[in-house]
Amino acid sequence: MSARRAASSLLSRRLIARPPAVSSASDSAPLGAGSARGLLPGAIHRFSAAPAAAAAATEEPIQPPVEVKYTKLLINGNFVDAASGRTFPTVDPRTGEVIARVAEGDAEDINRAVAAARRAFDEGPWPRMTAYERCRVLLRFADLIEQHAEEIATLETWDGGKTLEQTSGKEVPMVARSMRYYAGWADKIHGLVVPADGPHHVQVLHEPIGVAGQVIPWNFPLLMFAWKVGPALACGNTVVLKTAEQTPLSALFVANLLHEAGLPEGVLNVVSGFGPTAGAALSSHMGVDKLAFTGSTGTGKIVLELAARSNLKPVTLELGGKSPFIVMDDADVDQAVELAHRALFFNQGQCCCAGSRTFVHERVYDEFVEKAKARALQRVVGDPFRRGVEQGPQIDGEQFKKILRYVKSGVESGATLVAGGDRAGSRGFYIQPTVFADVEDEMTIAQDEIFGPVQSILKFSTVEEVVRRANATPYGLAAGVFTRRLDAANTLARALRVGTVWVNCYDVFDAAIPFGGYKMSGVGREKGFYSLRNYLQTKAVVTPVKDAAWL
Repeated sequence: MSARRAASSLLSRRLIARPPAVSSASDSAPLGAGSARGLLPGAIHRFSAAPAAAAAATEEPIQPPVEVKYTKLLINGNFVDAASGRTFPTVDPRTGEVIARVAEGDAEDINRAVAAARRAFDEGPWPRMTAYERCRVLLRFADLIEQHAEEIATLETWDGGKTLEQTSGKEVPMVARSMRYYAGWADKIHGLVVPADGPHHVQVLHEPIGVAGQVIPWNFPLLMFAWKVGPALACGNTVVLKTAEQTPLSALFVANLLHEAGLPEGVLNVVSGFGPTAGAALSSHMGVDKLAFTGSTGTGKIVLELAARSNLKPVTLELGGKSPFIVMDDADVDQAVELAHRALFFNQGQCCCAGSRTFVHERVYDEFVEKAKARALQRVVGDPFRRGVEQGPQIDGEQFKKILRYVKSGVESGATLVAGGDRAGSRGFYIQPTVFADVEDEMTIAQDEIFGPVQSILKFSTVEEVVRRANATPYGLAAGVFTRRLDAANTLARALRVGTVWVNCYDVFDAAIPFGGYKMSGVGREKGFYSLRNYLQTKAVVTPVKDAAWL
């Protein structure tokens, strides 16, 4: 460890000895439309080590120019109150204040939603209409998403804290693209005729599986809606979707648009609620034929167990990760630093496939660390509604406190804190972009999924060493490789035990590219052709053939 980094580490231990308390949420927050001019560039401040230098500390939050229209449960085509009458708050992570109160679904509401979905599948028109008609509904839905893009993006930013540039420029267009992709598949799902050893005609049919239960996370609620609902509906299924309690608003909004596009009642039902109540009820429901879950590995284990103990429904899981980002000695260091920065800090670090273990070859390690530090100190933290802001707040107080505990753990374990390490500002759930150097494999920050803006930089010497260390994790979701050598890229791409390897790029998501993990990062794949398999049953139909002209 260099003397300069050692001194930095000593200082960081003092700074983080007593992390500040989290701002308490108020009972209510003013709603209503603000001026759209508030979304134009304001005073943007770069983060630095000086107190209160971040934009989050010096700017009043912009009032979003959007009205919260849908806060009830969507069951059988209607927005209804929870059976219990209870509601819960969804909170603005910029301030900790309440945006709106949302109906709190529980087991009784899941029962109502599953009953509606079952009727829609057994008796309704959706699985019985032509595949082309289903295609047209999904295409109309994609058009409506684009027509309401600004409103959807604003809701997603307000409820989740991600930047408006991210939601409007990337995520909402990706949702529309995904729905068009699955609309295109609707009338291209077909079976086979296979030869048999005898006078029999054999058909292989691919049928909709029935009622699909789906649980989406808070970090990408819109995208996960598209990744799950799109293939399920294209295959002719009906759906009961549970939103994350932190971010229920965007899914309710786009679900209404789907009905405007012509979706029959009962085909899509949306229940907002909590995991131990609504989520557990959906996972263990005997009337659900298939389950899809995105979230933490720990919760995924519970979901899988509940599904097995009920009716052995098949389960697709997209879970956690501790993805390696490997920088070889031939890399352009400036480019590698920028790509590694984006791989980790994208979406405030709240990404299952974040490149959270940055492995850097020893020949370029010191240069990389200094430039990674400089890039983190330049990162713009502030109100996600302002142009130019790169990083908004973490999702809530619980996540905020958890990340700061991991930072403290890194300091106490001997890693060198070279940037960040504290909250940004005094309001909301903002955290400084944080970089650790001299990280060792056995440290908690190198093993656990932090799910925040904390970059850990590790040193390696050989390809064989970095493969062994990169694979020494229970996770296997994704990896990044940065090198000019084709042989090194091919070796690493095949040796890494992960579901996706990005070579000289990162976080490239396309509707046709399958996504999922090895080991404890999940079961099955989302997106692309492979996701259709999750929502289809395979049936063989065998018929005798007499006096056949051919077999």
